[in-house]
Amino acid sequence: MEKLLLIPGPSPVVPRILSALAEPTVSHVSPVLAADMTTALDNLKKIVFSANGEPFIIAGAGTLAMEIALLNVVARSDRVLVLSQGYFGDRMGQICETFGLAYDLIQSRWGRAVVPEEMAKKIAEKKYDAVFSTHVDTATGACAPVEAYSRVLRDKGILYIVDGVCATGGIEERMDDWGIDIVLTAAQKCFGAPPGLAILAFSERAMAKRRSIPAIPAYYSDILRWLPIMKDPLKYFSTPCVNEIRSFCEATKIMLEEGMEARFARHKKTARAIRTALAALGFTFFTEEAFFADTLSVVKYPVGIEDKAFRTTLNQNGVVVAGGLGETAGKVFRMGHMGNLTFEQVLFALEAVEKTLKSLKYPFESGASIKAARAILVQTQ
Repeated sequence: MEKLLLIPGPSPVVPRILSALAEPTVSHVSPVLAADMTTALDNLKKIVFSANGEPFIIAGAGTLAMEIALLNVVARSDRVLVLSQGYFGDRMGQICETFGLAYDLIQSRWGRAVVPEEMAKKIAEKKYDAVFSTHVDTATGACAPVEAYSRVLRDKGILYIVDGVCATGGIEERMDDWGIDIVLTAAQKCFGAPPGLAILAFSERAMAKRRSIPAIPAYYSDILRWLPIMKDPLKYFSTPCVNEIRSFCEATKIMLEEGMEARFARHKKTARAIRTALAALGFTFFTEEAFFADTLSVVKYPVGIEDKAFRTTLNQNGVVVAGGLGETAGKVFRMGHMGNLTFEQVLFALEAVEKTLKSLKYPFESGASIKAARAILVQTQ
């Protein structure tokens, strides 16, 4: 039986995208691939609201995108301020350490994010050349106030890097309006495409910074080696993921056909419906409400429900969710609700949750979650 994949990524891949993935593999320098690559790059700029940015699609994962972003705009003499609300902010600190780059870390308590005032205080105390923020941390479910950060950074001359792996395409990221210099992301989450692509968009200021650095400690990750290919995909630097690019192109078309504002609103409605429904069954949430993300939820079990038994039985009932990481292991499950997830799939998932709770002899009002979710999903606003 095919399972409904509701982990924090990959997200479910719809047949239209799978069909593009299954097309016969063409030459990596063919006009067919070049056309799809060019379309995907143009669409990416629209998705992150960047008129003049430089988009990049490179074989790899979100972690590679993090490394690319860092190495291309942070010189040896620079210092980075990393804002971390969990696992992946900490990872950017680890990448800085690996390459011997100077950084400071502001680490919020898990379940919330760094507030703009904390960042403002730090940049007033010391000179920074770049600020890095995870938009949504997939371990904690916390959504950072990236627009508010941008207001603090405006006119400070500090490059602003946003990790949008679990946000881009599901939660708004307006590069030009917010002064974001790099959005880095990956194909398999809000885009709803298969894993395998590191996705980035660089502002004109970020590109100028890369050109000002004589050399970076990277070869494959050097965007100046990739730039000619992004300008003309018929050129060659390294063999791209042909089929993944073609499926990603289809994913971007689906997003723009829906419309970005409508897509953001759908993610918000889906998140609210799922949380309201789970609360009706007695679940609570690890993340503080002020930092809820529209793309995933970190859900705390009610008394009497054991993590492994719940997730195993839910899997048997057709829905896959993820366990907790770090301090949350065994205490929560993480449910992704992003990409091209439909309202019908949401209701299917909630039915599976109720079926699972019944199997585990947990007392609840049958149908309570479905009723609660439907009341939100049918709303026109």
